[in-house]
Amino acid sequence: MILIKKISLFAAFLLVTISASAQKTKIDGVVGVVGDYVILDSDIDKTYLELKQQGVETKEISRCQMFGKLLEDKLYAHQAIQDSIVVTDTEVNQKLDEQLNYMVEQLGSMEKVVQYFKKSSVEDFKTELFDIIKMNKLTSEMQKKIVDEVKITPEEVRDFFKAIPKDDLPVFGAEMEVAQIVIKPEVSKEAKQAVIDQLKAFKKDIQENGASFFTKAVLYSEDPGSKNNGGYYKMNRKTQFVKEFKDVAFSLQEGEISEPFETEFGYHIIQVDKIKGQDVELRHIVIAPKVPEAALKAAKEKAESIRTKILNKEITFAEAARTMSEEKETKNDGGVLTNPKTQDTRFELTKMDPAMYSVVANLKDGEVSYAVSEDDRTGRKFYKIMTVTNRFNEHTADYSKDYIRLKELALKEKQLKAIAKWSEEKIKETHIKINGEYRDCTYTNNWLKK
Repeated sequence: MILIKKISLFAAFLLVTISASAQKTKIDGVVGVVGDYVILDSDIDKTYLELKQQGVETKEISRCQMFGKLLEDKLYAHQAIQDSIVVTDTEVNQKLDEQLNYMVEQLGSMEKVVQYFKKSSVEDFKTELFDIIKMNKLTSEMQKKIVDEVKITPEEVRDFFKAIPKDDLPVFGAEMEVAQIVIKPEVSKEAKQAVIDQLKAFKKDIQENGASFFTKAVLYSEDPGSKNNGGYYKMNRKTQFVKEFKDVAFSLQEGEISEPFETEFGYHIIQVDKIKGQDVELRHIVIAPKVPEAALKAAKEKAESIRTKILNKEITFAEAARTMSEEKETKNDGGVLTNPKTQDTRFELTKMDPAMYSVVANLKDGEVSYAVSEDDRTGRKFYKIMTVTNRFNEHTADYSKDYIRLKELALKEKQLKAIAKWSEEKIKETHIKINGEYRDCTYTNNWLKK
């Protein structure tokens, strides 16, 4: 699917990191070297500030532990380069633009951003921010490569469970399974055609009059994840975009612009900028047809009528979901939702999304909620009714009942072991130097190669 990007805590990290750099008053000493990467003493202070900004208590974290974390990050980034993991300038600049837009939004203007971080110019600020983003991207890609290669078998999950002492078995909180029926407002043929005609006019203006696809995406596209970058995405066949989008993207030649086509997000046009091996760099514009108030009202009334039929025993909730729900991901399962965090059907009450919890928390067995409105990932409103299909009290882990959760725990343990083994091997073959007081630290990894 098209990923709608959100500003995360990483933005806060960048703000803190650069601010700390700007306010530095002493000359940094080099306290560590990993491959081609240098660690300064002030880098440790920056990391403390980053964690505090995220609400992490740092009193119990020593400078030795923090330095060890920086050594790990540099090792990941160094090895990413050795393994030919490519982080292109285009990718970094895309993220850079997102972070700059966020900062400008917070502070009011680029001039205020530069002034806030006490940089001499916009270019100096962008250069430092570029290096930070690239470093973090290399680190995350290397970590992902290590853990993606780790798989877990049912036998390993069983062995993991058996190895846990009875008194140490995890306890899972109260959980429930929930189902929903979704009714979406109907969009008229006229509204759809209006969007198609608009996109065709964009294409004609670009091809015949030399208009800028970038500018039109910034002005008109409704994808918040890409519009500020002129609709830019880089993708390959494994990238998680909706099928219709990928099919069109990989059917185009460089410079070609597609005809308007439909996905669940609305109507799109795509222009392919570059094709590099298996990767395609493209720009797109997406616009969703407008939904009138009358259609929203009709959708709510339809959802309420389905609720009435279920309560009157004219049809079961599961049957109604299979025959009338307009959510293709759940309708064939009787409307039962999958927990995106655990990939099973259970939702722990204390970790449930607040919006969902407010609807289902007080439902009794067999009850169905009134129709409630919600926005989909494109921002379009729909209506749904919900019910609780199963409840689970707080309980100690059971192999047969909690297999999926135990599998997740076993996989995490195996991934940690894989990372530890990888680190041990790479430390041996990588140039590492630790200076001054940090040579007296006790590390989990053998950074001193003793």
